[in-house]
Order: sequence, then C-alpha cells, then structure tokens
Amino acid sequence: MESDAKILVVDDDAVARDLLVEALQKEGYHVEWAADGTEAIERGRQTRFDLVLTDFRMGEVSGIEVLRAFKETSPDTCSVLLTAFGSMEGAIDAIKQGAFDYLAKPFNKEEIKLVVRRSLEHARLVRENARFREELRERQDMSLLVGSSPPMLEIYKLVARVSATRSTVLLEGESGTGKELVARAIHANSPRRDRPFVPVNCAALPDTLLESEMFGHEKGSFTGAIGVKHGLFEAAHEGTLFLDEIGDVGPAIQVKLLRVIQEQEVRRVGGTAPLKVNVRIIAATNKDLSGLVKEGRFREDLFYRLNVVRIVLPPLRERREDIPMLAHHCLQKVTVGSGQAIRGFVPETVDLLQRYHWPGNVRELENVIERAVSLAHGPLVLPGDLPEPFRRAGPVPAEDDGLITLEELEKRHLVKVLRETGGNKVKAARILGIDRRTLYRMAQRFGLQLEEEGGEGS
Repeated sequence: MESDAKILVVDDDAVARDLLVEALQKEGYHVEWAADGTEAIERGRQTRFDLVLTDFRMGEVSGIEVLRAFKETSPDTCSVLLTAFGSMEGAIDAIKQGAFDYLAKPFNKEEIKLVVRRSLEHARLVRENARFREELRERQDMSLLVGSSPPMLEIYKLVARVSATRSTVLLEGESGTGKELVARAIHANSPRRDRPFVPVNCAALPDTLLESEMFGHEKGSFTGAIGVKHGLFEAAHEGTLFLDEIGDVGPAIQVKLLRVIQEQEVRRVGGTAPLKVNVRIIAATNKDLSGLVKEGRFREDLFYRLNVVRIVLPPLRERREDIPMLAHHCLQKVTVGSGQAIRGFVPETVDLLQRYHWPGNVRELENVIERAVSLAHGPLVLPGDLPEPFRRAGPVPAEDDGLITLEELEKRHLVKVLRETGGNKVKAARILGIDRRTLYRMAQRFGLQLEEEGGEGS
C-alpha cells in the first residue's frame, strides 16, 4: 500500500462521503473531499492527486465531467466512479472513457480496499512508465543508447571523450550488444556529425565483392564492371566509415585497409590514380582480435592502427539493472505510431526479463518485446506473453523465498485475483487485462473451477 498516496473523494451525499473518507483514512491514506463536481475540478487544478473517487450522478457537474477534467489537468491521476445500480451502464461507459474502475453502491470495506489498492498500483505503473519514457527522451543525444549501470556510464564517458577527436576506435563485444549504436553516437557527437555515416558489414560479402564495395572500381576492371563505381570510402569522405565485423576480412583486404589508414588515400579496383579521402574509421568485432593476431589470422600492424581507442561493450547479462529501461525503450519503439495501447509491464514480467541469460543481448531483447506486445491482451505485458524459454527456465521468487515455475506463478496470481475480487469474473478479467473467455481458458488450464455465470456482474 502507498500510504503517502493522495486521494480525493467527491460525493454530494455527505453521509456516503464521510463514511468513505473515514474508511480510507483508517487504511493510512491521505484523504481530502469535495462536496460536488465543481469543487473537485477546482481542487484538481490546485493539488495533484493519485486517485479520485467520484460519485457518478451529482448536481450540475457529473462524475464523468470530473473524470474528463482530471484527464486534462492531471493525466496520470487514476479515477474510480461511485455509482448506484441504476447508473451502472453509465459507469461502464466511463470505464471506456478512461476511468480505472467503478464501485457499486452500497459497497463494503473490503471491496473499497481492493479497488483503491489496484487503482494506486495502476497509477504507480503509469508514473513509472512515464519516468522511463522521460529518461529515454533525455538520452536522445546519445543516439538512443540506453542504460544507467556502471558499465554503461563508463561507455558514455568514453563516447563523450573520443567523439571530439579524429582517433580510430575499435568496438568489441558480443553480437547484439549495440556496437553500431555506439559508433553512431560517436559520429553524432563529433565535428563530422553533418557529414555521412557509412556502415559496412564486412562479414556479409566475400572479399572480392567487399573490395569493390569499399574501394570502388573502374569501368572494365572485371567482368560486369560496366561503369565507374565509387566505393564506400569515397562515400564517407569527411564523415565516418563504420567497419562492422572487421575480424572477418581476409588478408588482401587487410593490406588495403592498412594503406588507406596510413596514407588517407584509396585506389579503385582496376585504377592507378590514388584518391585522397578524409575518413574517420570506427571498427567493430565480436571476436578476439588480439587472439587472431597471435594465430596469424589478422595483421598485427592493422590491429594497432585500429586499436587506438578501445571500447568494450558489456553483455546484457552483466548489466541486468539496465533491462527495465531497455525493455521500456523497446516497448516505446514497437508501439509508437502503431495504435497499440500497451503501456508497460507488470513487475513479474520485468523480473523474468532480468533473470534470463540473454545470449542474443539487446537485439534478442528487442525481438522478445516485439513478440510480447503482439501477443498481449491488455494494457500491460504479462509473464505469459513472453516466449517459451522463459516458461521453462524462468524461476521467480515465491512468497516463501523458494523457487517456482512461471506456470505456477501465473496460477497463484490468478487465484489471488479471484480471491480478492470475491470470484467476480468481470473484475478479475479487467485486473488481469484479459477478456472473460481467456479467463475461463486460464482457469481450465490450471484446473480451477469458476462458478457459473449468475448475471452481468458475476
């Protein structure tokens, strides 16, 4: 329970209002009240509330109007409608307009506690997701590098220091750790930022084609060379050339690269005249280049030319504290412009993400989040939306500090929600972010017996 949460109770029925205020104060909440909708809206302009509990039918200003006003002035404030049975249909419409839940009069104290607790938890998640989004916006100048762990802070420092220079940079790290992002961040913060950033994957082409791509060729220099081709070094003139997977280039290309770095000039395939180029080189590899040098598979002189400034990117499993922020960043990237209403993750989902080994690093995380968003039923990503490996090998702490499977976690969570809602399937499904058909399927899978429908509110 967030005991420091601020709650506003709005009701023109003084008796019902006082009873609700007293019940919430006994739970330790800071509670204020308003006697009508006009007063409530004015209070909202002056004070920020975490939760507003407002009666549906009041005098001149209805609960719906209060809800709309708070949506405009304080979008992260949660709203709950208080309604008599006769206005239940209107209350359900209010849910569609943004109210988190409703309480049907007369209500009991346990129901109040449950709805308030769920509402405040929802408000906390909304604030947390907003904070993550703001932090991500603040990092735009780092080319969307994400993370605040000690290893990433060291990366930021190195990027800031090396960006202003023209030194060659060698980026090392496992596949998917974000080496190209770091290269782009260096370029974007350098004096060359307004000139081209040209990436080339050295492992994607055989040496014969790679040579033509990087250095260009003259007309007729080989079969199929029907015209002059400008190479990537020429394209990157006065800018930055990013040589990804540099450890995969063969001996012939290594010799030519060494010459370009030393002389700052290139010769096209089949050409004789050297062409001056002003290019900053950033190279990246997921291999141990110094080991390749010892094995005689990589030129030592080229290695030293590339290894002027060395930046090692840590694997995701060594900076697990960055995973929540990275996950929110991926979520934002997937949902922007898509119309999807996924707002964040339940804590259990984030816990599973942090426990996973991540052999594919950040690239794998991006794929997992994209998949989870496409499968999610409600506004928050649940553990069950994650792929099968998380189900098989994703133990999370149980209440007794033992270890349980994801399947058992989902069952416990379902049982807990059903217990707290008194078996109300409509409310249970809403809290879980799923429809009732999915609720029945979950219950059947876990061997739980739901009572038969007894009416619209059962």
